[in-house]
Amino acid sequence: MPDPSGPAPRRLVFSDVDETLLSGKSLFDFLDFYFAGLHGADGARHAARARRRIAALVAAGAPREVGNRVYYEAWKGERLDDVTAWGTDWFARRSGTPGFYVPATRAALRAHRKAGDAVVLVSGSFPAVVDPVAVDIGADHVLCTRQETREGILTGAVVGEPCIGEGKRRAVRKLAECYPDISLSDCYGYGDHVSDLPMLSAVGHPVVVGGSRELVAEISGARVLPATGPV
Repeated sequence: MPDPSGPAPRRLVFSDVDETLLSGKSLFDFLDFYFAGLHGADGARHAARARRRIAALVAAGAPREVGNRVYYEAWKGERLDDVTAWGTDWFARRSGTPGFYVPATRAALRAHRKAGDAVVLVSGSFPAVVDPVAVDIGADHVLCTRQETREGILTGAVVGEPCIGEGKRRAVRKLAECYPDISLSDCYGYGDHVSDLPMLSAVGHPVVVGGSRELVAEISGARVLPATGPV
């Protein structure tokens, strides 16, 4: 929600996270990091099984939304406090390594913040992973998939719909309603995959990170940023 005590932003800037702001797939990296770290060899095998199941779905043509829900099923029975604490540790370890962030996107978001824009992270990932990133880059909002819990234990389900595909578009539009003086036609969006198209098509200034041919073909005149190397 907007901060009534602060200055109103000029625009909203929406950015995907994995392979747009971060160079890798944080969802899978954290899956391995957590389960192997907390549960040892059994946890590593559990994470590997989840990865294989999702890979099979993708190979069969299942949409990312389906794979996203299957991913969260792997977390059933874990304590939310443990997952959150390990997310903080994961970020502390990974963020110090070269290439953690996509340089061009990181620089672009810095420039947006300096210009008085509000930065919003929009991700199919979940708070344990996204929140530390948001704090580090100074994001104003996080729109992401939320896991269902019961008495502090993850159920393996998500609350509402995953923040992916059309879910991203709906989340973007819902947040924009909180800023009635800002038109989405004046706002920016950053994404790397065709599943980001609903979000990118909701804003007036879409930016494709990495130059996906499929995504560029869908968005006429979109700006393209490199996914690797210097800005």
